[in-house]
Amino acid sequence: QVQLVESGGGLVHTGGSLRLSCVVSGLVLSQFDMSWYRQAPGKERELVAVITSAGNSTNYLDSVKGRFTISRDNAKDTVALQMNSLNAEDPAVYYCSARHWHWREIEHWGGGTRVTVAS
Repeated sequence: QVQLVESGGGLVHTGGSLRLSCVVSGLVLSQFDMSWYRQAPGKERELVAVITSAGNSTNYLDSVKGRFTISRDNAKDTVALQMNSLNAEDPAVYYCSARHWHWREIEHWGGGTRVTVAS
């Protein structure tokens, strides 16, 4: 059974930092591109950051470039999202996603972790 479990969300003040983690089980993590998405109330889910299966390429939503960093540790079956300089655009539920590097229809999702930013 595949499971993706996010943690690390919470309440932070504007300008603060949080580190989200996604622990994966039931699949071979090195075969999957990993992404973080977010969904704010009343808005569509959007892709925040992605890292390739080998960890040699990353891509970010324009509004988080320079503030967020995605990383992975295939040996520990974990993916992280370091979020710095959080602002009023960042509150949302953040989701971890695993998508097979070749068979793109194979995709798994976590249940999400909520990030709240207080001014």
